[in-house]
Amino acid sequence: MKIAVVGAGFAGLSTAKILKAMGHEVTVYEKDSEVGGVWAGSRRYPGLTTQNVRSTYALSDFPYPNDYPEWPSGEQVQRYLAAYAKRFELVPLIHLHTEVTRAEPAADGQGWQLASVDLVTGQAAQHSFDYLVVCNGTFSQPMLPDFEGAEAFQAAGGVVCHSSQWPGDALVKGRHVMVVGYGKSSCDLAQAVSSNAASTTVVVRQLIWKMPKKLLNVLNYKYLLLTRMGEALFEYIRVRGFERFLHGPGKPVRNSLLSQVQWVVTVQCKLKALGLLPSIPFETISRSTVSLVTDGFFESVAAGKIKVCRDATIRRLVAGPQGKFAELSSGERLPVDMVVCGTGWRQSVPFLPDTVMASVTDAKGNFRLYRSILPVHVPRLAFNGYNSSLFSQLSCEVAALWIADLLGGQLQLPPPAAQDSDITERLNWIDKRNEGKHAKGTNVVPFSLHHVDELLQDIRLPLGALTRLKHWLLPVSPADYAGATRGLLMRYRRT
Repeated sequence: MKIAVVGAGFAGLSTAKILKAMGHEVTVYEKDSEVGGVWAGSRRYPGLTTQNVRSTYALSDFPYPNDYPEWPSGEQVQRYLAAYAKRFELVPLIHLHTEVTRAEPAADGQGWQLASVDLVTGQAAQHSFDYLVVCNGTFSQPMLPDFEGAEAFQAAGGVVCHSSQWPGDALVKGRHVMVVGYGKSSCDLAQAVSSNAASTTVVVRQLIWKMPKKLLNVLNYKYLLLTRMGEALFEYIRVRGFERFLHGPGKPVRNSLLSQVQWVVTVQCKLKALGLLPSIPFETISRSTVSLVTDGFFESVAAGKIKVCRDATIRRLVAGPQGKFAELSSGERLPVDMVVCGTGWRQSVPFLPDTVMASVTDAKGNFRLYRSILPVHVPRLAFNGYNSSLFSQLSCEVAALWIADLLGGQLQLPPPAAQDSDITERLNWIDKRNEGKHAKGTNVVPFSLHHVDELLQDIRLPLGALTRLKHWLLPVSPADYAGATRGLLMRYRRT
């Protein structure tokens, strides 16, 4: 088949690699000037590193270079993905700085008509494909708050931007910087600029729990959260095996373990002394993402280099003869020259027509995708990378295998009504457990391995029992999943 893949991050590259190996004619469209998706240079902010250790954040058959640090930088991840594209001969398939502006189902329902534009030359083109895989990622459109007074603030020389739109370090020196948000990007950025800025303030609507990279400065967090045991501490939609004990008769044991971790984090990070103890329990760390402690962040707060305004928002921005200020909901009025927002992303697919999006999403904007991949009522369309997880690269790779088996004709899907029922049940469950904060149905945190298991079970390539047992106690190694790709290619006689 002729297949179009939109996006060249982890999802797009792994999809292209596997579909190419299956014999399909693949074309990848990437509007940036390099591969990498969220890791591309145009979207990186100062201090960006992975949350996962490198041993758990690789693709199954392509480990990181041995000289990479345990938590690779954003630049190193981009280089890794560029090397992956070269190793598996994907470079000729990739059209860089080429934006897909429109993708419509063919009149006969047997394919897609795509319109694209070369962002360098301005040349437009039309294309026909048999199948479309959307891999533009859940971090596709920066979400900026609409601050009152922002227009006048910017006209007076103030800067308002998203963390992914960092204007450059030169603008920081000697200026008052205000960072909005408390996720990883916000704290990374605040720490990175605090040594050069005149002042650094972090404005936080609600404090969340953060996990130190090493508990008690000894135990790497990967032994707690990047194992099957760590995942089992949170109740899945359907519990099985030992999980029935943890969320049944053994629930006091489970609760005690989480309470101990909460106590360790509180003491280690000096949260009470800093006035940064969250008002929600530690287990809420798993609601939509897991945020690691930024190196040096709490130390900078203790030293007065970073000021955290908790339980607050920016009410308005003010520019006048006496300077530029931010008025907070708490009543504080602080000087500010730059407002940088780590306020998340909108999930959008701007090149799909409204009629298609109406079939792909519900009234709340949730993506209705079976297994976080397949829209039930739009033929010849799939999504990859819309299953963001603690092992997002592994989720993407296994999803690509799932798509390949579907196209190969051997993946047996439930009837459409059963798929719809499964989607509805999961969205309702996620909405309840996450109190509505579930990234429009595209996030499977913290149930990353449950999700991967389901995909592998669907394509009849489940992980071996001994390997699964190993993952209960040790961090998951993506290399343990390389056999799934080999198995699928052997099934279709592609090796």
